[in-house]
Parts: sequence; structure tokens; C-alpha cells
Amino acid sequence: MLGTKPQYVGTTTFDVLVELQNEEAGRAGSPRFDLMKKNASRGFIVTARAGADAEGYDFVSRYFAPAYGVDEDPVTGSAHAALGPYWEERLGRKGLVGYQCSARGGIVHVRGEGDRVLLGGEAITVLVGKLVGG
Repeated sequence: MLGTKPQYVGTTTFDVLVELQNEEAGRAGSPRFDLMKKNASRGFIVTARAGADAEGYDFVSRYFAPAYGVDEDPVTGSAHAALGPYWEERLGRKGLVGYQCSARGGIVHVRGEGDRVLLGGEAITVLVGKLVGG
């Protein structure tokens, strides 16, 4: 589905998590949205360890959810809630920085805190509203 061989494939509560062998493979992947749409999961988190020349981030990611009308999401908080613990375990340290290498791209700070994952970064408010109970 990505045009490259994965190093690891697993699942999160909602998604398929795919680790690729290096950052270049993560950036260059050519997703097959038609095949992804046939999978029962919400989407696909694709990730790789940052390259040796990476400045300011520990891992890269991309997120695809074509079955839900999102071929590629620019920066995905819910994916980083899974990626934080995944990479903290693999890299052996807490408090990491991920770079989602979509066309828009974005930095997400992640830190596992017990059964929670704290996320940080810049955000853009796209909707403000008020929910009123019935």
C-alpha cells in the first residue's frame, strides 16, 4: 500500500501503525489509497526514525485515512498520541519531537505520562462553538 517494505506493522486502538526503515522511505512513500480504503481500520500511521541530519525532531510520520475522506492529514494529534509511547520505548527516553512530513508539515512534541500522552505544538483554531444540553 505504500510502495516500500515495512520494518514493523502493528495496530493501535484505531489505526494500523507502520514503521519504515528510514526517514527517506517515510517521506517518499507513494500511498495506494484504493487499497487503504479496503482496510477496516480508521487509518494508517506511517513513521520512521529521523535521519542523522534531522534538526530538532526524533521521528517523522504521515497519516492517511482515505476511507474517511482524508487521503493525507497534514498534522494528526491522535496519531502522535500513539507515536509518543511507541518511539519513547524504542529510543529509550521521554519527551520527543515528531515531524509530520505532509505537504503542509508540522512539529508535535510528545511525552508519555502514565496512561496519558501530552501533546504540544502550534495549532490553528478553525471552529469555535458552544454545546448546549437538551
